[in-house]
Amino acid sequence: MHEVSNVQSFATKAAFRFGYGFAEGEAEVSDVEMLLAQATDADAGIATYRGPSFGERAQMMRTYLEYKRAAKKGDAEAKPLLRASNKECNALRAVDMQRVFGRAMYSGQGFRERLVFFWADHFTVVPKSRLEQTAWGSYQEEAIRPNVNRSFGDMLVAAATHPSMLLFLDQVRSIGPNSVAAKNNKKKRKVKGLNENLAREVMELHTLGVGGAYSQTDVRQAAELLTGLVVGPDGANFLPRWAEPGSEAILGKQYGGNPARLDDIEGFLRDLALHPDTAKHVVTKLVVHFISDDPDPALVDELTRVYRNTDGDLPSVYGAMLDHPASWVDLGQKARQPFEFMVASLRALGISRADFDAFSTGQLRRGLTLPLASMGQPLRSAPGPNGWPEEAEAWITAQGIASRLQWALAVSRQLGGDRDPREFVDANLRELAGESLKFAVAGAEQREEGLTLVLASPEFNRR
Repeated sequence: MHEVSNVQSFATKAAFRFGYGFAEGEAEVSDVEMLLAQATDADAGIATYRGPSFGERAQMMRTYLEYKRAAKKGDAEAKPLLRASNKECNALRAVDMQRVFGRAMYSGQGFRERLVFFWADHFTVVPKSRLEQTAWGSYQEEAIRPNVNRSFGDMLVAAATHPSMLLFLDQVRSIGPNSVAAKNNKKKRKVKGLNENLAREVMELHTLGVGGAYSQTDVRQAAELLTGLVVGPDGANFLPRWAEPGSEAILGKQYGGNPARLDDIEGFLRDLALHPDTAKHVVTKLVVHFISDDPDPALVDELTRVYRNTDGDLPSVYGAMLDHPASWVDLGQKARQPFEFMVASLRALGISRADFDAFSTGQLRRGLTLPLASMGQPLRSAPGPNGWPEEAEAWITAQGIASRLQWALAVSRQLGGDRDPREFVDANLRELAGESLKFAVAGAEQREEGLTLVLASPEFNRR
């Protein structure tokens, strides 16, 4: 057990539990209203680091594939164009990583950024192809960020119908068994038949939860309703010829008909968002992520009540969470995941926005992408559609700790400057710093060693 003070201030709890720690020059959170405003005010990060849309990224990939085909046919002029296109796609993926870090570090809205990360993980997409890797950065931009301060139904519709989700869960290969396209495609060369992946994950992971009030028949019917959802040149598209004709009975209600319509799919998703099982599942995940792996039942019940009374209005749910006493118990119940740890460390070390923005593709890869993977959290490669694990034991491992220590030493050398480690521990851990840590930091022979001790300490790595 590490030593902590018996008195943990509101500002410290707000910074660690609901943000990315302290940063020099950033105003401290003094009350719940100030913290909630970070999630409900205008998004300070949306205009900065804005990347290309899915359609623009898809066009980049079409260009790349065009040059690739031409080069394979022996077109000498296509080869340098292919190299340039490949470099452009690689650079975009690096900038996407820089964008995610930069917003978390500099927006001044740590709670919002933590929520963006949470919801992007709740609606996980794992790229499986070069197109999906290139498109990855548009998913948060278009499906998650705009809906953080709206309703859960709004976010569900945006996420479940986004091209990245449709590609990830193979919805683009799903076709109604009795659709016009199926009847006209007897040899099944281009389509594989009905695919239940999206229907299952929407019900099991995104809304009702494992053990929710649905059956395999509901999954099958939902999969038929979702047919027709595909990815076009500029984003999601709906093809009635691919849709299963007639209506589907899901959870005791009829959806769809002739003709098939995209509105029927949206209506189904919005009904799922309002289901009591969804309310309980979603708020439990929210509490587990921010507060404790073993959530207080009273807190979960209160948030469930607010969710249902407001039709899933997310700002109301956030407010209820921040207002509840169970959200302000002492820190230390959760482990910082690698991304959170790295953001908090870079903020503590005070790297300037200009210096961070000037990082080259190689620096981003060596300094962010590879260390994250070594710590066990490559952002584009969650272990499955259920996202990253929450329990501390998944992150506080021998390999994970060794990787954090190695990276902390490297960034302390590069960014530590002339910082006094004794002042550093006080500024970034406040009352959380135990006497043994302070003693070790004061006795460090070199500055970077003292800074590393702080960043690698249990006090810094738990929240």
